[in-house]
Amino acid sequence: MKFSLTKLKAAFGDPRAMEKLHVDSYTESIINDIKDEPFAVGAENVCYAGFNELGGYHFLQTIIVGSFHIKTIKGARLTINGKDFKMVMTSDMEELESEHSNVSNRSITRIDFAIEKEDMAKFKKSRIQSLLLEAKKHRIAFDIYKPSKEA
Repeated sequence: MKFSLTKLKAAFGDPRAMEKLHVDSYTESIINDIKDEPFAVGAENVCYAGFNELGGYHFLQTIIVGSFHIKTIKGARLTINGKDFKMVMTSDMEELESEHSNVSNRSITRIDFAIEKEDMAKFKKSRIQSLLLEAKKHRIAFDIYKPSKEA
């Protein structure tokens, strides 16, 4: 049997442990609900990412699932902190709006970022340390998702 100190503290009513346990289980439940592997994980959000090409232009398409909910006409900015580089991208569209999902307290936000073909090679999990999504007053930090070894 595997014991977790956080779970033990939460069982005895420690509010900080209960909050941490809630965030951990919330994020884990998002990951389990979607079959694709996430690219990055934040405290209450999961980021899925992939590339697409349309008419010779390349895009990084992201889908943010979780507590992040926004409606703006000012776009978003994604900062990618790599091992030997830092890249800042702005959203392709200025108008962004999250969709509320059927699962309680979750939203789905699709944001596309224009990217140069030569920069696509930098966007690999092994080279990226963290992501920072900024939109309106939101600042969401993501760490690269590394699946647990447990099965």
